[in-house]
Amino acid sequence: MTNNGVYVYAIIRSGRPLPNDTSGVGSPPAPLRMIRQGPVTAVVSDAPPQLRARRRDLLAHQDLLMHLAEGGPLLPMRFGMVAQDEESVRKQLTVARTRHIAALEYLDGGVEVNIKALPAQNGLAALVAEDQNIRRLREEVRRHPSYDASLRLGEAVSAALSRRAAEAGQRVVRELTPMARAVAGGPEVHGCALNVSFLVNRSDSDDFRTRAQRFADAHRERVELRMAGPLPCYSFVAADGPLVSAGA
Repeated sequence: MTNNGVYVYAIIRSGRPLPNDTSGVGSPPAPLRMIRQGPVTAVVSDAPPQLRARRRDLLAHQDLLMHLAEGGPLLPMRFGMVAQDEESVRKQLTVARTRHIAALEYLDGGVEVNIKALPAQNGLAALVAEDQNIRRLREEVRRHPSYDASLRLGEAVSAALSRRAAEAGQRVVRELTPMARAVAGGPEVHGCALNVSFLVNRSDSDDFRTRAQRFADAHRERVELRMAGPLPCYSFVAADGPLVSAGA
């Protein structure tokens, strides 16, 4: 082990093998290994010096988690989780063992599907047809063109498109929630009216995505839905539970 610390990818149930054809972060890629502590195991590697969010390392981290998720439940770490040494990892696994076991049980058979709602790129025509205020401002620009009038129109259009996207996003959340075990709001994303993740049974994930796509197709003049998944269940792992200390 290097003196840069231990990079932690995930916590899994003990007894599971490492997936084939995967490697860790770093250049050259760091060999993967396991730190077992009773019924739970941390998947780790040596942390590379001067760890940065480089594309190669981000992909290596995500690829490993995707392969691990295929073999059973896991508590995925966000990119960049580093413990001081193996003893620190073992201590954390011991202290939080009960939480880890409960979380793995809860996530068993589940995947995360993330949905972001953005203003529809082709929604202007429908907006003008439905919004009397937009029509009034547009007519004002045509009759008395000025910078201020154009600015008011642009701001009103932007706000209205965002409002319509948010309303449609809330509708899709209500429609999809009965198909999910849990729903978690995500952080704000620039230009995004809604960012929500769903914990879905892996066996239901195709039907879930199909239903979401049908909604997107039916409301394409109001919202653009972007889906990602199935993913490891990042949004359903408590930050004060399975995460280890960051920083070597």
